[in-house]
Amino acid sequence: MKLKVISVRMLLLAVCLLTGITAGAQQTLIDVKVDTADILIGQQTTLHVTVTTDPNRRIIIPLPGDTLMTGVEVLSVSDADSTIADGRLIIRRDILVTSFDSSLYLLPPFVAIDGSDTIESDQVALKVSTVPVDVDNPEQFYDIKDVWKPPFVLADYYPWIFGILTALFIICVIGYLIQRYRRHRSEVPVKPSEPELPPYEVAIRELDSIKDQKLWQQGLNKEYYTQVTDTLRRYISRRYGVNAMEKTSEEILAIIERETDERSVYDTLRQVLRLSDYVKFAKLHPLPDENDESMRNAYLFVNQTKRTEAPQPDEPAPETVTKEDKK
Repeated sequence: MKLKVISVRMLLLAVCLLTGITAGAQQTLIDVKVDTADILIGQQTTLHVTVTTDPNRRIIIPLPGDTLMTGVEVLSVSDADSTIADGRLIIRRDILVTSFDSSLYLLPPFVAIDGSDTIESDQVALKVSTVPVDVDNPEQFYDIKDVWKPPFVLADYYPWIFGILTALFIICVIGYLIQRYRRHRSEVPVKPSEPELPPYEVAIRELDSIKDQKLWQQGLNKEYYTQVTDTLRRYISRRYGVNAMEKTSEEILAIIERETDERSVYDTLRQVLRLSDYVKFAKLHPLPDENDESMRNAYLFVNQTKRTEAPQPDEPAPETVTKEDKK
């Protein structure tokens, strides 16, 4: 009888110990809930995965990749949020999913690995429907919205700002250099132009040059008389204000006869022009004395008709004041 009582007590003790062990080490649970189980194509919904276990357990929750299953895409997975309540560790993670194919999906179960044990959640259904279209009322459809402008970011305009500032700097430098060049150019002393020689001096110098060339002595009679008469024609053009280069010898002589009262001036020029015409057009070969006479008459004509400058009145001498005048 005593042995039976002892056996019963030992059996009760064993049951109590097993019950305590089971109560101290509860199993790991995984639960999945969905915000909206019925969505339209392109809409999003969130799966809430909750794992409940003991704090001292090391639980591994495999995460899905880009797709949860064919037709259901994973957009994002939140970080794990861990809390302890009533001595139990609660781990929460949110998975944002969407779908672009209308169908009824039975999502695969989520798993939690607890050592050598694998715990699976219940399966969740997700219905994806197409957007209802009311073809009888087309006025309810709206135009496609315009593309949103990106937000203003100053850093995006740095290249433009830098380019504009660089261009302004270059323009300022060029303007400064141009202004400096003009200022320097205005400061450079301008060499005064030599005064134009009077017709008389020009003609005398040209006749001197022709005489030094000794053209007729070299048999160049035509060149000699051409240069002499051209010199006289240029002199007459400037002296009397006529275009003597385009006139004949007779026309020039008529001008001189009208402009001067002295017959000797007319005769002097006529000798040179007439002989020159014979040489240039009749191929006359004048004698050396005639050549010398033509040069002398050319000098004589210029001297006879040169413009005489009116003498400038002498400037009055500055008045001097002596010490006696001051007194």
